[in-house]
Amino acid sequence: MNQTHSAPTLIDTHLHLDFDAFDDDREAVIERALAAGVQRMITIGINRETCRRAVALAEQYAPVYAAVGIHPNDATEWDSETERELRELARHPKVVAIGEIGLDYYWERVPHDVQGRVFRAQLALASELGLPVIIHDRDAHADVLNILREWVESGRAPTPPGVLHCFSGDQTMAEEALALGFYLGVDGPVTFKNARALQALVAQLPLDRLLIETDAPFLTPHPYRGKRNEPAYVRFVAEKIAELQNCTFETVAHQTTRNAETLFARLSEAAPPTYTSRL
Repeated sequence: MNQTHSAPTLIDTHLHLDFDAFDDDREAVIERALAAGVQRMITIGINRETCRRAVALAEQYAPVYAAVGIHPNDATEWDSETERELRELARHPKVVAIGEIGLDYYWERVPHDVQGRVFRAQLALASELGLPVIIHDRDAHADVLNILREWVESGRAPTPPGVLHCFSGDQTMAEEALALGFYLGVDGPVTFKNARALQALVAQLPLDRLLIETDAPFLTPHPYRGKRNEPAYVRFVAEKIAELQNCTFETVAHQTTRNAETLFARLSEAAPPTYTSRL
């Protein structure tokens, strides 16, 4: 697919490009994304090792940026050394956020109190570094909102504070998250035929507060559901939002790109070609 200078471009604001699902064709995946108009993509760390790999990929590939954070299901690895390394990685010029962080009450792999303590510690780190956060929330809506409300109302959160990745809450939660200044991430499930509640919600959410995501290699949108997801497929999410909001694909592409650049300020900054870690 040939891109012209006036063609709309997209940003996949959430994927896991370092995962082994991409080991055999990672460069080709990036090339397909570029051909589909996805000019930038943010690969997300979930533990110390994947954070290191995310930053390495951002160094290797110009269209790739990174976020670093400890996922709630990996919260038991949090200690002073993890915090020190995360702080150092987050100073990399192509690291755009702290994430993904939050709470996960679905898998029950880590006690809730441990998840909450590590979540708050990483929000404090984001405050210290002036970076937005990427929030993971699975079956923990009330506690996630309570912690985020506490953080924003403390006056220590950056503006805007972050995004609720793969938003799965209801209208009431969406309104409160928006009131706190957060963006909402929309992923492949919005394209599923049986996702009527999510589609009804996305149809009425403000376009200037939405981000488009793949969460690749997971959550593959229709018509590739059941296969490995990849950043090129974020286009199907944008197309579905356009259909639901009765606007053009170009409108969604331009607005969600602007939203991503507003939230993740480093996306618009010229990063140096190389970076020497001080770890």
